Amino acid sequence: MDSNINDREEIIKIILDNPSIDLKDKEILSLLKSKQMTEDVNSTHKNSLSKGDIMSDKLAAYAGSWKFIITFVFILVIWIIINIIMIGRSFDPYPFILLNLLLSCLAAIQAPIIMMSQNRQEQKDRARGEHDYKINLKAELEIKILSEKIDHLLVHQNKMLLEIQELQTDYLEDLMIEVKKKGSSS
Repeated sequence: MDSNINDREEIIKIILDNPSIDLKDKEILSLLKSKQMTEDVNSTHKNSLSKGDIMSDKLAAYAGSWKFIITFVFILVIWIIINIIMIGRSFDPYPFILLNLLLSCLAAIQAPIIMMSQNRQEQKDRARGEHDYKINLKAELEIKILSEKIDHLLVHQNKMLLEIQELQTDYLEDLMIEVKKKGSSS
């Protein structure tokens, strides 16, 4: 077990010498010591959302759907038809200034809400990418450790095979000597 820790520390030092890896020594050690390989980034992210965040995500999901576009076009067409048919009594005559005001207000409110949702999605993607990087790093470290263990086992196995071969050779030599003694005594 102690040699296992030393092997891991050696591998960590090699990895830390690589300038493309920016994790700290303690982070790598904690990755190697942890039994849990994965963490549910989605549930961690969901648990940290406020009610406003959830509402803006739902609004952004709805505003980017075909259902919203079709409903919105339908309302616009109905608005325009009603105001064209009611020529003298219309509540928003032809250049449709009230409609333009409502559309501008909708865009002014909807845009920042959608941007907040996109920013949260970007943070979530960044956290997921960092998590994936850590898992890949841990897998790489574990593979290196296993590779070293296999190399060690192969060397040990080769030594044992040589010892067995030497014992077999000694045994065969002893048998040959015995056979010669029996052959010369008879």
